[in-house]
Amino acid sequence: MIVAIIQARMGSTRLPGKVLKEVNGKPLLAYQLERVQKSKLLNELVVATSTLDKDDSIESFCKDFGIDCFRGSEDDVLSRYYECAVKYNVDTVVRLTADCPLSDPDIIDAVIQKFLNDKVDYCANTVPVETGTFPDGMDVEVFSMKALKRAKEEEKDAQFREHVTFQFWQTARYKTSQLISDQDYSKYRITVDYAEDFEVVSYVLDELKRRDSFGHLNEIVDIINENQEIIRKNKKYYFGQGWA
Repeated sequence: MIVAIIQARMGSTRLPGKVLKEVNGKPLLAYQLERVQKSKLLNELVVATSTLDKDDSIESFCKDFGIDCFRGSEDDVLSRYYECAVKYNVDTVVRLTADCPLSDPDIIDAVIQKFLNDKVDYCANTVPVETGTFPDGMDVEVFSMKALKRAKEEEKDAQFREHVTFQFWQTARYKTSQLISDQDYSKYRITVDYAEDFEVVSYVLDELKRRDSFGHLNEIVDIINENQEIIRKNKKYYFGQGWA
């Protein structure tokens, strides 16, 4: 079973409630789910949120949308992922985050396929940051249930447990690989962490609606390149800025 687990929460300190902020009357999480569901290699899709009362709205949204919702620890996200994966009998975990509403199913499938071909514990496209060629906001991480179980049992560092996959690519304990694109898109930012990010993503979604287009990565980049004001909106932010 290859299952995408999208972690989502309402308690962002930088942009509270961002995952359910609306563009054209539709929450960002709905846009992401619709896009991820077009993956050809995923067997199932689950949203994993916390047990806090403020995340009840995420569970309610999932129920209305018709998607499974798992609830676990707010801070120990590693345990949340592990418990979710156990419940859904997962063999291969695809980690996505709800601050990436423009997720591209073709890129998701490409990372999954590379993970399977390379026979590694972990494969990603945006990390390690130094060699990444995809935009912040197109993040895909794929890892085995065996690696997740090992991390859950062995990892003691609170930061590593919060960020789930740091130990996979920041230590030498796991066999890893990275998907590299033909072009370097790493300077682009289409994640939603700050108000300016939301403006950029809203603009892209508006343009895709106007063009009646799905919007794979190359078209999203073209849309951004056509508007210098949009390019400058969130230029001051960088990948991994909130990790500290």
